[in-house]
Amino acid sequence: MSLHPTIIQGGMGAGVSHWRLANSVSRLGQLGVVSGTALDQILVRRLQDGDPDGHMRRALDHFPFPEMAARVRNAWFIEGGKAANTPYKSPPMHSKDSPRHLKELTVIANFVEVWLAKEGHKNPVGINFLEKAQLPHLPSIYGAMLAGVDYVLMGAGIPIRIPGVLDAFAQHQPATYPLHVAGAGDPVNLEFNPAEYMERPLPPLTRPIFLPIIASNTLAVTLLRKANGAVDGFIVEGPTAGGHNAPPRGKLQLSETGEPIYGERDEVDLAKLRELGVPFWLAGGYGTPEKLREALAAGAAGIQVGTPFAFCQETGLSPYYRESVLHQVAAGAARVFTDPIASPTNFPFKVVQIEDSVAHPDTYAQRTRVCDLGVLREPYYTEDGKINYRCAAEPTATHEAKGGKPENTEGRKCLCNALLANIGLPQLRANGYVEKGLITAGDSLTSVAAFLPENGIDYSAADVLNKILACASS
Repeated sequence: MSLHPTIIQGGMGAGVSHWRLANSVSRLGQLGVVSGTALDQILVRRLQDGDPDGHMRRALDHFPFPEMAARVRNAWFIEGGKAANTPYKSPPMHSKDSPRHLKELTVIANFVEVWLAKEGHKNPVGINFLEKAQLPHLPSIYGAMLAGVDYVLMGAGIPIRIPGVLDAFAQHQPATYPLHVAGAGDPVNLEFNPAEYMERPLPPLTRPIFLPIIASNTLAVTLLRKANGAVDGFIVEGPTAGGHNAPPRGKLQLSETGEPIYGERDEVDLAKLRELGVPFWLAGGYGTPEKLREALAAGAAGIQVGTPFAFCQETGLSPYYRESVLHQVAAGAARVFTDPIASPTNFPFKVVQIEDSVAHPDTYAQRTRVCDLGVLREPYYTEDGKINYRCAAEPTATHEAKGGKPENTEGRKCLCNALLANIGLPQLRANGYVEKGLITAGDSLTSVAAFLPENGIDYSAADVLNKILACASS
């Protein structure tokens, strides 16, 4: 593999960019990336399903601290899998002072995903985190580094202190990370000391290459000037990319269809970006040969590709949702809506319009609001100066009791439960309700048709790479 990959496979969460997809892409000489979102929840559900192929247990057997691995396995693994009519048990939600067993689970879950992505080849693998989901950052990063992760990608925020964390963990040294807490109060840090978790001494770890995901020149300059360690390059993600988008700069205005309007202020000046002297990759609708040629001509090291990989055979999406979307694509009926209020984070979020998902009004109305996974919870200061947590997708009365505005809950979707449903791990509620998914994709979803075989919908990660690279070089 060259110094820099031409194609970075997008880190689509939760569990869409899972270890199988990343392993396949990396084996083919490009950069496979796993999503680092909710990996603790994903691991415990895989174990409760009985880990039928044994992949989770095989990775656990290679974890460098066997006593810790045994605690996780004994706590969550169910031989033969749980009964179909039994809900999943869940670990507690992360907080500033998460219990030790949750931090251990988080370290191991990230190790497992990266280890499996790297198994059987020697090519680099990356992991993608959401900066806004800060609470599990430190144990997540350390677990990924224990597995030898080669790249760390991070967006949805300003990850200015992550380089210092990577430097510290490479030497198994303690690290802190500033926690953003809404309201007035003393600044607080998250803390993690690897020495408190190590069962034996280990040699230094490889410090991963760090690639923040940016949407402005200002953020690129800020990161290079003020980060507490090396920023090795950038992924430049435009508002056409799937998942969360950066909000438009300036006052939010909506189009006739109710989508955020982006303008010239939201475009990155690539000439100024080149002057910074670090490699960059362009993302958001760049998954075609023509766009790859355009990116290379603009001075980019390559492109990040998400949507075509999200629906290939190696994806973590459940077959039901994958096939539902691809049949729409094949029929020319696929539609992506940039929803300004779906996500409790206040970031616009791309949703694919399919009936059996919480993006559909009727399906959304059937669900009783509950926040029990908490990946996107917001820390805030209470009136007595303590830290509590709230989410705009929780019950309205609960959110209001925590000082939140009731109008901020209108139309909010529980992304945490929906994204786990996307990958075939839906929670079963006491009233018999089974959580529904919420599929995200970039605006270029219709271009996936170029990868579909005649009279079929199945294509592989290799098909995506071969088509983009072969045509781009012709």
